[in-house]
Amino acid sequence: MQKYENGQDKKLVRVVCNKCGRELKVADGCLREGCFSAEAVFGYFSRKDGSVHSFDLCEDCYDEMIAQFQLPVEVREGTELL
Repeated sequence: MQKYENGQDKKLVRVVCNKCGRELKVADGCLREGCFSAEAVFGYFSRKDGSVHSFDLCEDCYDEMIAQFQLPVEVREGTELL
């Protein structure tokens, strides 16, 4: 769950893992540790038609989640790190 400062600059002030509730490190509006952010837009033919779900996971909770997958996630080398 990401929280931004009110105002025009929309500075990031807080990120909390939706699974474990741990607050992730944020300094000067920048997230300072690994975080998995997801957003799902549900359209026609879904039981959640018209809703948008979003959440954030710390790296530990992300690792726990993908360990349960029947098929492993695809991992490739990134060329730009943010």
